Amino acid sequence: MIGIDPHKASHTAVAIDQAEVPLGELRVRASAGQAGRLVEWAAGWPERTWAVEGAGGLGYLLAQQLVAAGERVLDVQPKLGARVRLLASGATGKTDPNDARSVAIAALRSAAVRPVEAEDHPVVLKVWSKRHKDLGQARSRVAGRLHAVLCELVPGGAARDITAARARRLVAAVTAQDAAVRARCELAGELIEDMTRLDQQLREVRKRLTAAVAASRTSVTEVFGVGPVVAGIIVGDVRVATRFASGDHFAAWNGTAPVEASSGPRKVHRLSLRGNRRVNHALHIAAVTQVRHRHSAGRAYYDKKLAEGKTPKEALRALKRQVSDAVFACLQADARQAAAAGPGGQPGNDSSSSAAGSHPARQLFGQATPEPAPTLRPPRRGSQARPGSAPRKTRRRT
Repeated sequence: MIGIDPHKASHTAVAIDQAEVPLGELRVRASAGQAGRLVEWAAGWPERTWAVEGAGGLGYLLAQQLVAAGERVLDVQPKLGARVRLLASGATGKTDPNDARSVAIAALRSAAVRPVEAEDHPVVLKVWSKRHKDLGQARSRVAGRLHAVLCELVPGGAARDITAARARRLVAAVTAQDAAVRARCELAGELIEDMTRLDQQLREVRKRLTAAVAASRTSVTEVFGVGPVVAGIIVGDVRVATRFASGDHFAAWNGTAPVEASSGPRKVHRLSLRGNRRVNHALHIAAVTQVRHRHSAGRAYYDKKLAEGKTPKEALRALKRQVSDAVFACLQADARQAAAAGPGGQPGNDSSSSAAGSHPARQLFGQATPEPAPTLRPPRRGSQARPGSAPRKTRRRT
């Protein structure tokens, strides 16, 4: 096992055997030939496995280069290596060789490490979904500053949902009486230009993300409230759905499963603040969308929980868990179809891949994007079904 402690300028590798005895150590400079030099150094150990700390962060490029070279690479979370150091010496003892050796030991003894795989299409979704989020945050900051300036120019300021065109009309109606007012008008004009530019960039990124989601042929978009942006976040972060043994594991990973905080006979479950917060937020958007559409079965489920005595937040959390299960069903169906298609196959988007077809209990959250279906009634007998699709059972809402 060869542990690697990656840094921006250099990488330190330490090789150990099954008894955790160090066999060798190498420090390479971060360069175009970094992976080749490491592989050449490790040629004396033909049965080897690489363990890279943070293969999704600083060690991302090196890990992908090693995978491309045909090496087996494991992703070790930084907390696992830190735990090994603490248990070994009772102190942190941070040095690059110690860190690399701790990473190797963690990969050798822990079952929580995952293999690093070559980049595939979900990475494209992750790239553009992150870009969309960054642009959205930048636009929110600009809108907040523009609101503050307009409050100093116009009594009452602007409406909450401000647009560049509305702000431009408000500024044009202001009479510049002195230098301070003119300066604020000029500043407002620059902020309006920034907002216009960000709006255009958001539209372009959304187009790219929509095209990437369509190319992936994922069935996640069949879940009510899951559009291209939400689907890009989910599929891009999950990548391989088969790494989750069940929907419970997936819910624990995305933070929609409650955390048990029991003591003695007292059984208590609390809100989970763990897990992937990006995917958790994406599921939250889908759940809120369902609640806002009164015709949706998700809204009926939400109302049912309220009638049972749940608070609005508790009912929304319960709905998020149902959405998580429906999304997981779609991801599993896509994975099965991709496996059946063989090498080079892509997951399809037929009805057999939908949450409703795979899990009838989750049909309440079936296809409704981008245009929600106006009814939950089953199709008439004799209506033509899509080839290869299973008959769908529809639960009537009472």
